[in-house]
Amino acid sequence: MIVTVSPSVIKGAIRAAASKSSMQRACAAALLAGTTTTIVNPGNSNDDQAALDVIQKLGAVVTKEADGNIVIHSKGVAPLHPEINCGESGLGIRMFTPIAALSAQPLTINGTGSLLTRPMDFFDEILPQLSVNIQSNKGRLPLKIQGPLQPADITVDGSLSSQFLTGLLMAYGAAGANGAVITVNNLKSKPYIDLTLQVMQHFGWEVSHTDYEQFRFQKVKPAPAAFTYTVEGDWSGAAFLLVAGAVAGDITVKGLDVYSTQADKAILQALSDCGCKLSIRPDEIEIGPLSLKAFHFNATDCPDLFPPLVALAACCEGITVIEGVERLAHKESNRGLTLQEEFAKLGIEITLQGNLMLVKGNTGMKGAVTHSHHDHRIAMACAVAALKANGDVIIEEADAINKSYPDFYEHIQQLGAVIKIQK
Repeated sequence: MIVTVSPSVIKGAIRAAASKSSMQRACAAALLAGTTTTIVNPGNSNDDQAALDVIQKLGAVVTKEADGNIVIHSKGVAPLHPEINCGESGLGIRMFTPIAALSAQPLTINGTGSLLTRPMDFFDEILPQLSVNIQSNKGRLPLKIQGPLQPADITVDGSLSSQFLTGLLMAYGAAGANGAVITVNNLKSKPYIDLTLQVMQHFGWEVSHTDYEQFRFQKVKPAPAAFTYTVEGDWSGAAFLLVAGAVAGDITVKGLDVYSTQADKAILQALSDCGCKLSIRPDEIEIGPLSLKAFHFNATDCPDLFPPLVALAACCEGITVIEGVERLAHKESNRGLTLQEEFAKLGIEITLQGNLMLVKGNTGMKGAVTHSHHDHRIAMACAVAALKANGDVIIEEADAINKSYPDFYEHIQQLGAVIKIQK
């Protein structure tokens, strides 16, 4: 798909999409809960659909109600198929692998696209310590595993991604790991672990931690006959809407929980620091452009914010510094290099210095032909930047957004952006 975004002024109100981080965790917890769960405000991204497919292959029955809610009936992990496919979801593969390993059945865990190139040797090291047989493709997918996983005291490296820990926490909880301890070194993206623990607590699993370094499991509470879980609005996708408002017009974004544990809520700090018009209320955020200035932001714990931050920095006077580049190598693309390459086409100079990204802003954005690199956040960053370009910006492979935010182009069109879509 090719999308052309013309320079535009936007205005109006829009509701944030459902959080795929929240939705995928809810799907996993519903599978493990062994009862009936109703998911309210479910997401519809590719990653969300992949999570629903995985839990069905692992034994859950999923039905969609007339009101849009999803009902999940489960008796725990009881695989119906010898292979599960997590699509292109990094969270999916890292979370569902330990969960699938709760079964004694031999299983193949696979994915598609860029997921096939992402390192999975974490599992080669950790799963054998938990009595799980594993065979990987030299540290890559596919993984062949056979459990059942037996919780034990282990030490893991948390520097690559917190998603591996999310999977272990959920698997331990479901396995009744009363008294077991997971020790974590150098944990990144701690807010995502807060979200995991919040979802687990909702479903009755109590996990305590000491400074995010040692996680302990308590006795499971008796489960109710049924659960209801409401998926909150997505700060990751909404970050692009908020940046669009900061640079291109006065808008209101609804449906975001300002008390959320989602890491990408930190976009509010960058928006405040750059000097845009910003009014934050419990269920809506009003935002608009003023004279924007460069800012300094540490994105180590929220690396998914790099693309919208770059689109924002491109419109700010001066040189913006963003920390955390080391977290970008193993995303859907190598985002540090990809952002540098694509924004150079728009006339924006980005310098990478070790763990720092320097964005020279307000030098004039120009129309150009860009490419998503099959990365949903790169496509959205280019679209937001295009609103302030001096000509049309063409985005090739623009359908990459379906991974996380399939309604993104439609939403910014509703706000007044001039967009042409060629499928």
